[in-house]
Amino acid sequence: GQKLAVATIGTTIYPTTGDPLTMKKSKIRGVESYGMICAEDELGLGNSHDGIMVLDPNAPIGQEAATYFQLHNDYQIEIGLTPNRADAQSHLGVAEDLAAAFVARRISTKKIDDLLSYPTKSTLSRNNNPEKLPITVEVLNKTACPRYAGIALSGITVADSPAWLRERLLSIGVRPINNIVDITNFVLHEIGQPLHAFDYDTIEKSTVLVQNLPTNTPFTSLDDQERSLHDTDLMICDGNQQPMCLAGVFGGAKTGVTTTTTRLFLEAAYFEPKGIRQTATKHNLRTDASRAFEKGVDPNAVLTALTRAASLIVEIAGGRIASDLIDISAKNLENKAINLRYSRLNAVIGNTLPPETVKNILAALRMPLLHETTESLTVSVPTNKPDVTREIDLIEEVLRMYGLNNLQLDGIVKSTLTTADRTESYRLRNIIADSLAAQGFNEIMGLSLTQSRYFEEILPMPFQFMVFINNTTNKGLDVMRPTLIFSSLEAVLRNQNRQNADLKLFEFGKIYTAQTASLESSQLEKTPLNSMPMGGAINFATKKYSERMMLSLTMTGQKEAENWQNHTNLPQTYYTLKAQVENLLQRLGILIGNQYTPIHGDTRFAYGMKIHKGQQIIAQFGLLQPKIAKKMELKQAVFYAEFEWENIVKAVKKTKTTFTELPKFPSVRRDLALIIDKGISYQLIEQTIQKEAKKFLKSVNLFDVYENETQVGIDKKSYSVSMIFQDTEKTLVDKDIETLLERITANLEKVGATIKTK
Repeated sequence: GQKLAVATIGTTIYPTTGDPLTMKKSKIRGVESYGMICAEDELGLGNSHDGIMVLDPNAPIGQEAATYFQLHNDYQIEIGLTPNRADAQSHLGVAEDLAAAFVARRISTKKIDDLLSYPTKSTLSRNNNPEKLPITVEVLNKTACPRYAGIALSGITVADSPAWLRERLLSIGVRPINNIVDITNFVLHEIGQPLHAFDYDTIEKSTVLVQNLPTNTPFTSLDDQERSLHDTDLMICDGNQQPMCLAGVFGGAKTGVTTTTTRLFLEAAYFEPKGIRQTATKHNLRTDASRAFEKGVDPNAVLTALTRAASLIVEIAGGRIASDLIDISAKNLENKAINLRYSRLNAVIGNTLPPETVKNILAALRMPLLHETTESLTVSVPTNKPDVTREIDLIEEVLRMYGLNNLQLDGIVKSTLTTADRTESYRLRNIIADSLAAQGFNEIMGLSLTQSRYFEEILPMPFQFMVFINNTTNKGLDVMRPTLIFSSLEAVLRNQNRQNADLKLFEFGKIYTAQTASLESSQLEKTPLNSMPMGGAINFATKKYSERMMLSLTMTGQKEAENWQNHTNLPQTYYTLKAQVENLLQRLGILIGNQYTPIHGDTRFAYGMKIHKGQQIIAQFGLLQPKIAKKMELKQAVFYAEFEWENIVKAVKKTKTTFTELPKFPSVRRDLALIIDKGISYQLIEQTIQKEAKKFLKSVNLFDVYENETQVGIDKKSYSVSMIFQDTEKTLVDKDIETLLERITANLEKVGATIKTK
């Protein structure tokens, strides 16, 4: 009985995030599908993905969704804004910059003010409002808040915004909430100045205090979370010094605008970027307001934004101005004067620009001329450009407007080449990378940041060994990776989802671990990962961090691509991975002399092997636990190896390279068939043979394994081993070989082997 928004076959939808998607006929769990019932974010109408949108029961069936939602054809322009361009983080800022470019490049003959038509200048008065609301503002930390402005309004009706306002916000991915919140968001994106609206009736003593509060003061924010404040957090407080808002970051739950609000206090301010950035990071909060303040808003746009928002509230929400305009400025916020030398400008850009061109460009950027000589000029830089503080910044602005493509090149390239000695580790990395690439491996480079949920849900790990990060740009990536496994598995998953299942990958990368010494290990093991306060909220007595370079190999899928000569489609196995591991160590000259220990009871490997020298681990490899692959939504077995790269570098340094001339005398092969217990490893057999005949023994190879309880025995297996003997000084005769074999077989029998054939 529900009415829904449906995208039928052939429809292209444009989600809020991600690429456009065209509907096709398909099968889902064996049932033919002729379209998709859509959620809000799937249609680009907002960010909600809580479920399908259920429409009003009176919605006309068959009506175009654009008509039903009162949407119109429009253009969306995305710009690649660099972090320094605080002046262009609003629609007006972008328009100003475009207008400056049109004027500077003489695309338009109009003046810059004639190109811009924007209703940002508004006048406010208490005409026709007998009610006057008393409001007092005190800025107690004028360093953190150089400018604070506000105004009170009464007669407010909180309701849904008009269609035009909702559409404007939706077009840039902002979800409409109510007319007051929508107006503050609208002005933020229009002018670039964040604002905050307080319910006037919740402000104790009708007083606003801008101050810091003691450490650990509790504050309940808009998301109903109680946060413990730091003494460096700038707060907006009431007359009782109770916190109402994290200044420039997030509002409070008790003073926010609700559906019953009829009177409000509207705030606009300029906060020092450094303090806002620290507060947002410490509390793991990233809001549109904090992003704007962190980059630096224009302190002289505060009143423009405040009057614009107040006039919209009067127009849309029925509000009336109920107080005088408050504007507290703590220090001189005038434009900066910067000198520009023509010689320096021309030297940097490599061209000679006429002084008149330079002056026209700077005038178009609203940088009026203060003083001029034949060699230089001084201009006034507006406060909306916090990144322009030096002569070189002015040169960048001139060049940006003049256009890199307009520079004339002389056709001569001048360069200085420098070289530096590379470290041993760098040299070895190149050797191994070349070797693995020759074996058909592809190199991957994963992020050092990963998701802590991997180590809760997939590969459990006590949190005290993890290095957590307050990542305000992407809360999902909240921990430095303690292993390279998930970098590899994410690459496998991405390839699998694109029908590329046969993979051989390698990665050089660092892993990061931490260990805390102030709590008992038993306490730490009992503490669940998800209960750890982010951002170092626990003050550990001792915390040690380490980072180690690792090398990983990942193999999955088929050994070889399908072809007309090979129809067997043999999959990658533990032994193909083992061969690659040993080839790598052989290439570095450190294969011989290592110990092999089977891996048992490991959370990573279903089975595998550890290569080590005493306590020093060289590599660990094997089949990744099937449950890990399954939880990562992988459809096939994954074989994985991880090398302790620093230990490898140390081992290589201890290895001496020697030269041996080509042998002059022939080699001799002999085979042995052994019956042994299943518990005896091939490594023990190989070491026993090498111990007895290492002077003449060139190689040992296991070329057959046979198991049959009837013929070989219960819990027994048969090994066929080949041995190559050679003497560098003479030709070995049968008597010499027989003597060697007798000693070898005698020692093999001592370790439990029965000689079947000599």
